[in-house]
Amino acid sequence: MANSVGIIALATVCAVFAGEMVIKTRSVEHVAPALAERAHSSPAPSVAAASGGTTPTARSAFVSKSKDGHYWAWARMDGQAVRVLIDTGATAVALTPEDAKRIGVDVDLLVYNRDVNTALGMTHAAPVILSHVSVEGADVSKVEALVVPQGLSASLLGMSYLGRLESFNANRQGMVLRP
Repeated sequence: MANSVGIIALATVCAVFAGEMVIKTRSVEHVAPALAERAHSSPAPSVAAASGGTTPTARSAFVSKSKDGHYWAWARMDGQAVRVLIDTGATAVALTPEDAKRIGVDVDLLVYNRDVNTALGMTHAAPVILSHVSVEGADVSKVEALVVPQGLSASLLGMSYLGRLESFNANRQGMVLRP
């Protein structure tokens, strides 16, 4: 009897965990790409040429860790400078409407048909493709992004960019982006 109760308890825990995984998977598929982001304001970013792995080289970019503990950078998106928070928890690059306009996106013509979860709750976003995104030479072409009309205090450099790099590593001093 005790074994049966233990098996039932284990099965219940597994069912709850599996249910949570299905919910998370469905939300990622639904948003395509989904956006789980954190909006945060911070001091100006610091970016300098650096390296791959944890040891800098001339091929990679180094982003200094800010005093607030975040990694802020200036990214070049379709030829324009955009201040971004590097966010490994964001599924996609997420742009504020102001930054989207700065890089040439007509936000009034976009279709805001993607449900996204921001730090301030659910909202709708519009998918766009950025021709080029670069942080100090760590360049990626055809990057999926979302324009998020509300809920972001800064644009986010998420996994639709970071996941296309050869690697990225964070340490106490900063983050290395290796193209």
